[in-house]
Order: sequence, then C-alpha cells, then structure tokens
Amino acid sequence: MNGIRNFAQTKRQKDIVRKAGILATEFSVRAAHYDQNALFPFENFEALKEAGFLDLTIPEKYGGQGAGLYDFLLLQETIAQGDGPTALSLGWHLGIMMNASTYSSWPEDTYKEICREIVQNKKLINSAHSEAKTGSPARGGKPGTLAKKLPDGDWLINGRKNFTSLAPALDYFIISATIDGTEDVGEFLLARELIGISIEETWNTMSMRATRSDDLLITDCLAPDRSLLYIKKKQAPRPQGWLLHIPACYLGIAIAARNEAVSFADTYHPNSLPHPIREVPKVRERVAKMDLELTSARHLLYSVARIWDEYPEKRQELVGELAAAKLVATNSAIAVVDEAMRVVGAQSLHAEHSLQRHYRDVRAGLHNPPADELTIEMLAKQAFHKGTD
Repeated sequence: MNGIRNFAQTKRQKDIVRKAGILATEFSVRAAHYDQNALFPFENFEALKEAGFLDLTIPEKYGGQGAGLYDFLLLQETIAQGDGPTALSLGWHLGIMMNASTYSSWPEDTYKEICREIVQNKKLINSAHSEAKTGSPARGGKPGTLAKKLPDGDWLINGRKNFTSLAPALDYFIISATIDGTEDVGEFLLARELIGISIEETWNTMSMRATRSDDLLITDCLAPDRSLLYIKKKQAPRPQGWLLHIPACYLGIAIAARNEAVSFADTYHPNSLPHPIREVPKVRERVAKMDLELTSARHLLYSVARIWDEYPEKRQELVGELAAAKLVATNSAIAVVDEAMRVVGAQSLHAEHSLQRHYRDVRAGLHNPPADELTIEMLAKQAFHKGTD
C-alpha cells in the first residue's frame, strides 16, 4: 500500500519480508476464526515451522540463522499484519533464544541442546513468570512458586503461572521460582513431559485471544538438577533488546488497520458525494495522521534496533531508548487503529470486521513490558541523575 515504507535493506532482510508477507496473507484469512473461537493457531505455526522461521535468532554456530534484532523486527511486523496473536506468540519464542545468546545466561550444554531441539525438531519455548499475586516480574515481586532442593539433587517445584502465551503448543517452559529456605530466585527450564506440568484453560480476554495465554500449573514437579538455568543476581538492569518484538508486533497490526482504512476510503463512494471519500478533507487528514504516527514510531524502532546490532558496546546506553521505542510504538498503534475506525465508520464495529479485532488487539500492548509508567519513571531518573552517579 502506498505510503508505507519497507525498512528491509539487505537481500536477507528483503527475503524475510517477502516470505513473511506470503505467510501473513495466508494467516489473515484465518485470523477471525481463531479470534472468535479463542483457538491457538496451530496451522499458522506449522506454516512458520515449514518456512524455517523458528531458528531465525539462534546463532549460526548452533545451527540457526543468526539473525540480528533488526531482522527479527522485520519478521514480527510483517507477520502481525496478517495475524497479531501469531506474531506476538512467535516473538516470545524467538526473543528468548536471542536473549539467552546475547548474555550467555544459560549453561552452555543446555543452550546447545535447546538450539538443537528447535533447529532439528521444531520445538517451541516460552517463559512463564507472571503470577496472580506478584504480577509482572518487571515490578519486582518475588515469585510464590517454590523450588525445593532434594537430597538426590533434583528439584521439587510447586506453583502457578499466568499469561503463558503459546500454552497449548509449548514444548519447554522457563519459570522463575523462589529457592526454598533462601531469598534467592532461580530460573528453571521445564520440559512439558515432566510429571506435574499441566495447563488450565483460563485465557478469556478481549485482546490477543489466539495467543492462548493460559495458566501453567506446576504440581509436585520433579525436575532434574540441570533444570536450574541460573540464580538471579541483583545488578543494574540489562538492556533487553529482544523485547522490541512487542512494539514491532503492534505496529504491524496498526499497519494492517491503516491499509484497511485507506483501501476503504479509496473505493467507498456514498451516493451523497460525487466521488469516493478519499477526496473528503477530513478523511485525508485522518489518513495523514495515521501515516505520521507510523512514520515516527517505526523510524524510532528501527533506528534503535540498528544501533543494537551495529554497536554492541553501546547497548547499556540503550535502556531508556528501548523502553521509549516500546511506549511510542504501542501508543501510536492505538492511535492509528482509532483513526482507521473513524475513517471506516460504524461498519468497523461489526463483529466480522477486521478493524474491531485490531482495535482490541492493540490494547494489549499497554500491558506488555515495560509498562508506560515504568518507562516514564526511568526516563525521568536518567534525566535528573545523568552525570551525578
């Protein structure tokens, strides 16, 4: 659609966008069905596996494609134009593997094993950290999930996690748990086949329904000693570049909404006018506003990603900009979808119309990390403490 910039620059990036665009078109046909019935899009993930996207962010030395953050965002934004929940779900899987590689935070043998499982067997992984009483771990709550070390070296783990995206399809779960008898919090890798792992279908929201972010129940789960990935340490926040997959997804949804509105305005010709509504000044103003929002948000997003990829030594300086890019993108996405619905009018409220789904889905961006108020607090702290620490 005219006016939307393609940020792909290299041949590899253009190939990613091309392949992802074909899938997005296919996914868009099924998106309403999965949304209306709150079903996980297994068919979409089979297509993603066949397209070879599950190992995109795994380093080449482990058999993956070794894609950078910029490449990752191009994939996310493109897939989201066809189906937002599919893109967001894929992003958790790809982002976790990217982040574990970035900081070498897992034991080498464990990371190598999971990479092999993804590359060869197309396994899926995601984290499950949030709990009803503690909320997002980004807010500092200590997990109620408890891991007890047994005499034989194994772990006995009990707890309940919510917001477990991809729950019906996951092969591996990364969970946080308080170490019994200590103040330590550990990160554990649990295979789905372990006894005591189950899913309770609790996901009944207005947004991102097809992510099936159900509850993970961990009941007297016996996990081997090697399940412990690491003990969390108190340290300065590490920049989490991989989390930019979140705003990339919501911008993709906004692009789809914008394109729907432009297409509608280009062809809708009420009998009260001598021309399609594309000639109406107010409609043109709304379209221009959508493109302004998308242009500013996308340039910020991709410029931060480019710095992340090209200047690894500067990543610690990007903490505020990473959070700002997410805040700007998610709020811009909401504004764009709102303008699109105003262009299309009351038709956009019909349950069968894609815009009402986009409207519901972009709202979820406000509740993905980091929250807007935490970003504002961080930026204010940077402003008033710069050069004084």
